[in-house]
Amino acid sequence: MGEGRNLVGVDIGTSSIKVCQIRELKRAPSLVRFGFSPLPPQTIVDGQVMDAGAVVEVLQRVFHDARIRQKEVALSVSGQSVIIRKITVPIMTAAELDEQIHWEAEQHIPFDIKDVQVDYQVLRRRPEASQMDLLLVAAKRDQINDYAQLARDAKLRPIICDIDAFTVQNLFEATRGLPPEQTVAIINVGASLSSLNIISNGISAFTREIANGGNVITEEIQKQLNIPFEQAEAYKCGGSSTDDATRPGMVPQQVVAVIEAVTDSIAAEIQRSLDFFMATSGENEIANIHVTGGTANLVALAQAIERRARVPVSAWAPTEGVAVERDVDTTLLQRRAAQLPVALGLALRKERETRSS
Repeated sequence: MGEGRNLVGVDIGTSSIKVCQIRELKRAPSLVRFGFSPLPPQTIVDGQVMDAGAVVEVLQRVFHDARIRQKEVALSVSGQSVIIRKITVPIMTAAELDEQIHWEAEQHIPFDIKDVQVDYQVLRRRPEASQMDLLLVAAKRDQINDYAQLARDAKLRPIICDIDAFTVQNLFEATRGLPPEQTVAIINVGASLSSLNIISNGISAFTREIANGGNVITEEIQKQLNIPFEQAEAYKCGGSSTDDATRPGMVPQQVVAVIEAVTDSIAAEIQRSLDFFMATSGENEIANIHVTGGTANLVALAQAIERRARVPVSAWAPTEGVAVERDVDTTLLQRRAAQLPVALGLALRKERETRSS
């Protein structure tokens, strides 16, 4: 539940910054403005900001170039600093739960409770068992504070900090809807991380982040062909020009073999997580897998996941079901749409929100 204006969604990724501003219409979200800019290499490594000045400079440039004047933003974090657990507790009131949640978190979170920000969502109440299921989330305060400070240094006002996997789920639910009696998986494959979110009966049942993404493919192409990273990235995307990595060009046959080998390796890691979920959850079989993120454009990845999981896999474009207004650079949007699930999901958040329970 949210009130007030939509916030500007700001996705500070490992390799780029994506910014989306939307307004919610009765039919569907409408993209008002959006911006994209790559970050210099090694600016952010494993979620840690190595060059704050570079991030602030790019943030300011993206907002300027996209002509976004609104300063209130929603950010997100991911990676090793985030822990997500589904737990069961005795049924209690909201006030009792607020008092108890830090004690519960200490039992399940492998960090010092003083070092993390804890939040929760009630997933399901089961009066017949006098129990309730919660989604417990803990994120290290250091990373939240670092990202919030980057926004402030760029003259922005951070209002909300979310988790990547849940922002993507919110976007999927807003534009496609979640099947009420099915289990589906959404995989967001970014530059350095892949986030897996398995949703059963409309509720997140399992999340896991895999420390592999599109950069692993690029680095392997770079190594095998002994070429610069930028050229390897262009080859990965099917182009021969570093100025426009999406333009078809002459791609060496060796690149195809590398992409197939590395995407199969990523698919194997995803499959291990799927197997673990099925072995421990007692939930329904997974009906569909939806792959999104910048690396979802690689046909080989969806094919590798489908081959291993034996479940239908489709690439999901985050802009599907989103109206596009006239001020948006449609050429840039077409090139970068696959990289926008987190930024668009964040842009669904509002200035004032209340917890559902």
